[in-house]
Amino acid sequence: MSEVLLQGREGNVLVLTLNRPESRNAINLALAHAIAAAMDAFEADDELRVAVLTGAGKGFCSGMDLKGFSDGELPVLPGRGFAGLTQRSPAKPLIAAVEGFAVAGGCEIALACDLIVAAEDARFGLPEVKRGLVASGGGLLRMPQRIPYHVAMEMALTGESLGAHSARLHGLVNRVVPAGKALATALELARAVAANAPLAVAASKELVQKSRDWPQDRMFELQEPLARRIGESADALEGARAFVGKRAPHWSGS
Repeated sequence: MSEVLLQGREGNVLVLTLNRPESRNAINLALAHAIAAAMDAFEADDELRVAVLTGAGKGFCSGMDLKGFSDGELPVLPGRGFAGLTQRSPAKPLIAAVEGFAVAGGCEIALACDLIVAAEDARFGLPEVKRGLVASGGGLLRMPQRIPYHVAMEMALTGESLGAHSARLHGLVNRVVPAGKALATALELARAVAANAPLAVAASKELVQKSRDWPQDRMFELQEPLARRIGESADALEGARAFVGKRAPHWSGS
């Protein structure tokens, strides 16, 4: 049996490939556990700065393996959610490289990522209502935060999908590229992120995520402890010295 999740490295970027092309990369319990384990290893490896998640074959991911579900298997892990990812993403940046389709749980996986690169023929959708289900892996929670309310509501209620260019227009994806180029472009984006100070990148991700729910009159107060910790880091001093010395910085992650 082939591995359900392929792993590779491009410098300090981890590349994860959902590898069930015969099932449109549908998520079963084995793949959910593999993703969770890969996220743990990614977080623990100081050499890795960014991860890119993509799919083998013709598409990104079609969601939950309905055959497994019909047999009583649910690819949801406690504390981690669907696919071992949607409820708890890593502190380090995660980029989705989407070819073909990211629908149902596949769309929810993409929504759990920090950046999305989509091929021009990619489609995003939450068709759960067509199967008597709800998109409980974060789709109905995150989609209205990413795109206009009525567009998100139409997707949720009709189950119809959104094309890559419309997704870009509504701010759902970062880049739209020719078919077959999503992974290459995601790697370019990953390298741009990985070149920056790792502590500052992780803190920036945390602030963007958490500040959405902060009251306006307390935003700067709540930001202050984390911003102070980063400002007092060795990397902050290194960044200043590198700028003054007109050289590339050497990040220590401390």
